[in-house]
Amino acid sequence: MNNTVILDSNRRYTYADYLTWLDDQRRELIDGFVRMMSPAPGRIHQEIIYNFTQILGKNIDKYKGGCKVYVPPFDVRLPKNGETANDKIYTVVQPDLCVGCDLSKLDDNGCLGAPDLVIEIQSPSTAQYDLTRKFDLYEASGVREYWVVYPSGSVKAFILQLDGKYSNGILYNKGQKMPVHIFNGLGINVDEIFK
Repeated sequence: MNNTVILDSNRRYTYADYLTWLDDQRRELIDGFVRMMSPAPGRIHQEIIYNFTQILGKNIDKYKGGCKVYVPPFDVRLPKNGETANDKIYTVVQPDLCVGCDLSKLDDNGCLGAPDLVIEIQSPSTAQYDLTRKFDLYEASGVREYWVVYPSGSVKAFILQLDGKYSNGILYNKGQKMPVHIFNGLGINVDEIFK
């Protein structure tokens, strides 16, 4: 049964409010404002997520056992100014995939603080948003690595620099090896992502 919650698009909500919305709608909170998400990703999108999960999971098991890989629905709460109470958190996102290596940030509700790696897969409805608003949000929150995946066969990687800003980004295409900086530069073949 779909008991859609009616929300005020002009009202600023918190994570505490978000927890009360018991319907099947997919949403994110960006600085307290609701952003509706599409009901379900397409088949190619899902296959790319599956491939990434397999590749990163194998590498974590082999080289960096303390990290965890998560796919939606998985809440990533990005607090500001150290405010961690549910009624003080105004940003909650659900990346297409994230990797957390600081296990103290993980709890039963998801991740509290910036994951180490976030991956967003482009679609016509999210392309601009992922490269502007989410880019700025992940950078400001301290996500160490942000990858934007183009289903046509490429990945653009942004690495957080010492000044707290992302690099200009490097585009990796099929036939290339892509370093995973959070794993000390361990590489993955781009072809594997799109097989």
